Amino acid sequence: MTFFGDLQARGLVHDFTDQSEFLAALEAKGMTLYCGFDPTAESLHVGSLLPIVGLMRFQRAGHRPIALVGGATGMIGDPSGKSEERNLLNKETLEKNIEGIRNQLGRFLDFGAGGARLANNAGWLARMSLVDFLRDVGKHFTVAYMEAKESVKARVAGAGISYTEFSYMLLQACDFLHLHDTEGCTLQVGGSDQWGNITAGIELIRRVRGKAAFGLTFPLITTSDGRKLGKTEAGNVWLDPGRTSPYRFYQYWIQAADADVARFLKYFTFLTVEEIGEAERAHLAAPERRGGQQLLAQALTAMVHGEEAAQSAEKASKILFGGELEGIREPDLLAAAEEMPRTEHAGALPLPLVDALVETKLSSSKGMARKDIQGGGVYVNNRRAGEEGAALSQDDLLFGKYVLLRKGKKNYHLLRFQR
Repeated sequence: MTFFGDLQARGLVHDFTDQSEFLAALEAKGMTLYCGFDPTAESLHVGSLLPIVGLMRFQRAGHRPIALVGGATGMIGDPSGKSEERNLLNKETLEKNIEGIRNQLGRFLDFGAGGARLANNAGWLARMSLVDFLRDVGKHFTVAYMEAKESVKARVAGAGISYTEFSYMLLQACDFLHLHDTEGCTLQVGGSDQWGNITAGIELIRRVRGKAAFGLTFPLITTSDGRKLGKTEAGNVWLDPGRTSPYRFYQYWIQAADADVARFLKYFTFLTVEEIGEAERAHLAAPERRGGQQLLAQALTAMVHGEEAAQSAEKASKILFGGELEGIREPDLLAAAEEMPRTEHAGALPLPLVDALVETKLSSSKGMARKDIQGGGVYVNNRRAGEEGAALSQDDLLFGKYVLLRKGKKNYHLLRFQR
């Protein structure tokens, strides 16, 4: 299968410049391409994962990607996909966001000698005067051309659009021209909402340089129930472990709907289409095992947070299913504990287990606690407690301060000992 054929088989091609020259260049390798990332926060989120993985695919196929952070355009705001004006960021916030994104992208792309490049469009746009911009870029576009773009048309028909955001596509076109001139960049990729901006850059290069340039967009992804990818009741699912823990990140994918699993495996993993087909058949044969979700969660958590964090998150997720606690990390235990009530205990050890069960309200009385233990339904750190006279000791403490109690299959409680 060709590289472009693989992208199509994965459902990753939404729009592209259908030219034989473009398809031939893709297969010949050595193309320089770029994708822009909007620095609206210190971290990228799951919604940015598809273009990131897209750049990774191009690099693995022998092409040279440029990750462009919008230090200048981030001060303007892209109207694409937005129903109203964005709040403008100050320079200090913008610089902080750019640094965070720069560090994240280094985990996904090889920026070594001859490899990928990280660029900031403030390096050229911030130095351009308004007169130069209007003369060298603005004169090549009519208002009618710009108003015909979906990103502008939707806003004009709705809440309206300022001249600031109206000019955004020309700034992005200027980026493409600059990277074409300085880096030999001939391809821009992005989400399908970027098609109007991308084609403006292609048009500018054609008019100013008389050269061919190309574009390719990925689909904007929603879940099978129509929700935007990466949006939960708690907010965005971030790539920064400080904002979304590896455990929470893992859980997001574990909870994917059966109808989304195969599609997400094609979009985000480097398993072959054939391997994904086999995984899909195995998943459909026994969906209750959630094998497809586990494969997806393991692959993406390892890619974003590393193999060790992925293994720890997997073990932490098994806590709620009675799995062994050996090898988990404290942050993942605490992340899992967000799903359960917690109690702070100020007393000393040892603590009779019956007292602990009453204190945590897992049992309504000491008498009931003894019956629960005798019936084999009480677990300490997911290990069955066999004696009603048992007591929690220093040996039971996880990370020197926690004990995980469980009654039955689903009633968990984290007991924290103050030291």
